Amino acid sequence: RQKRRRTARDPETIIRDLTDLQSGAPVVHEEYGIGRYRGLDTLTIGEIDTEFLTLEYAGGDKLYVPVHALHLVSRYTGGAPETAPLHRLGSDQWQRARKKAANRIRDVAAELLDIYARRATRNGRSMSVAESEYRAFAAEFPFEETQDQEQTIDQVIEDLASDQPMERVVCGDVGFGKTEVALRASFVAVHAGVQVAMLVPTTLLAQQHYQTFRDRFADWPVRVEALSRFRSAKQSREILDGLANGTVDIVIGTHKLLQSDINFQDLGLLIIDEEHRFGVRHKEKLKALRSEVDILTLTATPIPRTLNMALGGLKEMSIIATPPMGRLTIKTFVTQWNNTLVRDACLREIKRGGQIYYVHNMVRTIEEAAEKLAALVPEASVRIGHGQMRERDLEQVMLDFYHRRFTVLVCTTIIESGIDIPTANTIIINRADRFGLAQLHQLRGRVGRSHHRAYAYLITPPGRSMTADAVKRLEAIESLEDLGAGFTLATHDLEIRGAGELLGEEQSGQIQEIGYTLYMELLSRAVESLRAGTEPDLEKPLNHGPVINLNIAALMPDDYIPDVHMRLILYKRISAAENNESLRELQVEMIDRFGLLPDASKTLFRITRLKLAAQPMGISKIEAGSHGGYIQFGTEPDIDPMHIISLVQSDSQTYRFDGQTRLRFSMDLDDTEQRFAAVEKLLGHLRGTGNLDLTACPVVAA
Repeated sequence: RQKRRRTARDPETIIRDLTDLQSGAPVVHEEYGIGRYRGLDTLTIGEIDTEFLTLEYAGGDKLYVPVHALHLVSRYTGGAPETAPLHRLGSDQWQRARKKAANRIRDVAAELLDIYARRATRNGRSMSVAESEYRAFAAEFPFEETQDQEQTIDQVIEDLASDQPMERVVCGDVGFGKTEVALRASFVAVHAGVQVAMLVPTTLLAQQHYQTFRDRFADWPVRVEALSRFRSAKQSREILDGLANGTVDIVIGTHKLLQSDINFQDLGLLIIDEEHRFGVRHKEKLKALRSEVDILTLTATPIPRTLNMALGGLKEMSIIATPPMGRLTIKTFVTQWNNTLVRDACLREIKRGGQIYYVHNMVRTIEEAAEKLAALVPEASVRIGHGQMRERDLEQVMLDFYHRRFTVLVCTTIIESGIDIPTANTIIINRADRFGLAQLHQLRGRVGRSHHRAYAYLITPPGRSMTADAVKRLEAIESLEDLGAGFTLATHDLEIRGAGELLGEEQSGQIQEIGYTLYMELLSRAVESLRAGTEPDLEKPLNHGPVINLNIAALMPDDYIPDVHMRLILYKRISAAENNESLRELQVEMIDRFGLLPDASKTLFRITRLKLAAQPMGISKIEAGSHGGYIQFGTEPDIDPMHIISLVQSDSQTYRFDGQTRLRFSMDLDDTEQRFAAVEKLLGHLRGTGNLDLTACPVVAA
């Protein structure tokens, strides 16, 4: 079994990271409000070089944020960048916006808790399966599971075993193995004696899933049926009777599954594939089928509302971000129509024995488009496929394409969901500006499903005739061609379309005012407080740990990492590290990628470790220089006062109080080691351990 080392992709950190940050992009500073990012600058203060993130506020005022305080800064998401507010430094504008949002968040948190409570009182059913049978079924999977896929399957099976109804979203790029997750969940459900319904957006996808499920359940006493317009009236009636009397175990269908004449004997699991293709009414109708039904949603690009609910904790989310072995990224080009380019793209694919999708989403002119393409590339055999054709004809065209009887399929978005043809590795999308971000990502995912390099050409009209949103969508899809980028694309969608309401329409206004990241952080704090039975204090700043200044250079020199963008991301990851272990992993990763750490970078890691040690003690600032320094305590320090008193009494020459919240220390600290040793020793005394043990996470040796 080959296992690749990879870092987990946590949904929230993707949004919180300062990735894809261009100069002029809006960012949120928790204490000063929304400004514009102007780059990384190195300033020399007291003969020490320090790197700062430069933010510009209203009136041209600048704020310099030291890199070790980047945890206070996040990307502004929740609305279009050009509509983001711009706050004025020194005014109470930001405080007012925060206060207003905080009041609204309290109400939303109470509403969320009401939903939580109602869900908790609903009893689902616990589903389990014999270990030996499950292992036998899992062994029939012809590929090796990726780490993410294994984890997601475990989470789904755990949810099914719980007596709480499941509401899980599985987000994974096309071809990353979401169907296998559905198969395993179906196996568990059927063996627990309940029926499974799988709702898919298109007839073609229903057929494909039907075939896959039939093949996988061939050796098991499980009856799988498909309900779609490819079925005759007599067949459909038999399937409906089977659902009502319990002889059909798994049904896969399109919107036909939502008809009022469908009755299940005992529906236990509902799987929704590509949820962005279904309206809210469809989903509400599905939930009405049975209040305690387990719901599993599969998607490549979750819609903003689902993303909101998942990040807000209303739905559980699993991300499959690891591509299967040998999968290559899809090269994406956004370009205007060019006869030579289109001809070359088609010929290159044909010469290597492949096939081509040409997406033209207007049935009225599709024949004209096919004729134009056939004239341009006479070497290709061209056929047409669209949803208004007779079912049998369409099925035949798709089968012929699958069996490589022709090379170019001119089609509408009917191919968007789930069609799996490994030999088709070039897609040309005409008028790509008319498609949504999720749609473009789905269409692009039709190619590149084997070990061959795939190409996607998005044909657009001239830039000035496209809407601003269309330009942004195309930029997002072109910049994110990484495998597993579906979730990140959904967060771009969140920015382009706005976060949308979580529960009520008024809420999006508050998200717009303070930014999505801070909104969700305050919301989770409010939910936690209300759960614990305490009044949420949302105006109190979050405890991100102390500001530490030892007057020593702590940065990544530009000759070590020349790319400003990369430095920014790493600074953000270091300052956001939650424990010594994640800090150590990051250090190992940097040495692996860029070589041994320079002294200034080692210092940055050591200061971050000090911050992690001091954070639980309620310390707000640590300052140290060549003749000593001070420790500033926050409003609620978690330190035994006797430890401070005994320290001052034992050596009053060195330690003394400076007001009510500051402990000053005087000693000669000429070099780096002395300063670290003095601060570590002092924190150890305050914690009552005698000395601070940072050896649990040493600096990685050269």
